[in-house]
This record gives sequence, C-alpha cells and structure tokens, in this order.
Amino acid sequence: MFHIYVDGSCLGNQNVNFDTPAGWGVVIVTGSNDLGRGNGDILHEFCGQVVTDPIDFGFIGAEVGSNNTAELTGFAEALRWALTEGGEDEIIIKTDSQYAGNQATGSWKTKANRELVGHVQSLWNEVSKLRALSWEHVKAHAGHRWNERADHLAIRAANGEKPISLSFWKPGQR
Repeated sequence: MFHIYVDGSCLGNQNVNFDTPAGWGVVIVTGSNDLGRGNGDILHEFCGQVVTDPIDFGFIGAEVGSNNTAELTGFAEALRWALTEGGEDEIIIKTDSQYAGNQATGSWKTKANRELVGHVQSLWNEVSKLRALSWEHVKAHAGHRWNERADHLAIRAANGEKPISLSFWKPGQR
C-alpha cells in the first residue's frame, strides 16, 4: 500500500492570474501503519510549478496560478505516478484540500478550473480501474510529518527553489 501526500502552495493567493507563482509537492510513503503523525519511509518525492501556458508541454489545464490549481496539479501528478510507477498496490492519497479530493472524485460540482478538474477526474477514473484508490483529508499545518513535507516541497517549488534535503529538513520548516 502507498500513502501519497499531496499539497499545493500559491504565493500571494489573491488577485491570481496566469503568471502568479504556484507550486505543488508529492510525497510517496511506504510502510506506514497510518497511525500517529507520519511513520513509514519516503519511497519518492517530487514537486514543480503550476503550468498555465497552454503551449507548454506540461500544461494540464490550469488557467491561473492559485492554491486550488496547485492542489489539483499535485493531485494529478500523484495520479500520474500511480499509473506509471504504482504497480497494483492500493493507493490512498492524503491531502489537506477537501476541494482537490472532492473535485478529483467528482463529489463536488465543478464551478471553476473546469479543464484542470476534468483532467484530474480522468486520471482518477483511469487509476481506479487498475487498483484500489481512495483519498483522505488531513488537517493542514497540524504537525503531520509527511503532509508537512509535501507542503515544504510545494512552497519551495512556488518560490522556484530546490527543496531542503530530507536529511536536513525538519517538519514545519519552510
């Protein structure tokens, strides 16, 4: 079983537009018993910026850089990993964004970010045909080790910075 933590970040999440810096982070954990605040080991982690340019190869539908588009992009990247690297193991995606989880599964009506949400829902449907897939909400900034790590990755990506190496990183460190 894989627990995949995703998070998004947007610098100045007000008056967002196509060039507002936003980033996402993904942390894939194995060996977690899902008790407490983050046991298990990181199998893989990655992050990046939200792409808003339709002619860019990495464009998946985000029209603006915002916290919501960053959360959705992180969710999409986790699902892409599940398709290519996840094998047949059960996957639980953990996010502090109820918006992203409910949009990905189609539980909430899409009012904005329609193209991006459509892309994420398509990935969700594809992955869920191949293996057990679910998502769970985790409380933001509550000290959960892996959620804090995903947050760190997202913030650093939004700032155009490399993440601090896991060997030097401490939860809560931005």
